[in-house]
Amino acid sequence: MKDLLKSNIYDCDEKIIIVGSCLSSVQPLAFQSLQAVGYPIFDVCLEQTHINMVITKVLGMIRAKKISEIIFVSVDKSPHCTQLHYIQDEIVKLGFKTKFSNFVAVEGKLVKISPEAISLSKNLAKLQNIQEKNEN
Repeated sequence: MKDLLKSNIYDCDEKIIIVGSCLSSVQPLAFQSLQAVGYPIFDVCLEQTHINMVITKVLGMIRAKKISEIIFVSVDKSPHCTQLHYIQDEIVKLGFKTKFSNFVAVEGKLVKISPEAISLSKNLAKLQNIQEKNEN
């Protein structure tokens, strides 16, 4: 595993995985399943690093190496790691055609997260309305 922010933008492959830095220690079984995928794994701690720095780094990697696919994986329920999943929106808004997949690690397993769920997690008012409808 490589530290994302300490890696050269040319030091990546066409397909990469970006994880929260605590994933390997907090969810070791989920991390092992990621290693089996065979893509280079980069880690970053969004509790320590601002998301804008990570977006800039990832954009540089995409531009330099023409990355075609990025898999983001975080520890579920981490307010900092959740930001990993927001990076794709910024990249898409800039017109890059990179493929994204998102997962959270829960009880040693990887759970796929849809773009709609990620978008909803940033829209608390809409989430509140859904919850209120479900309560009635």
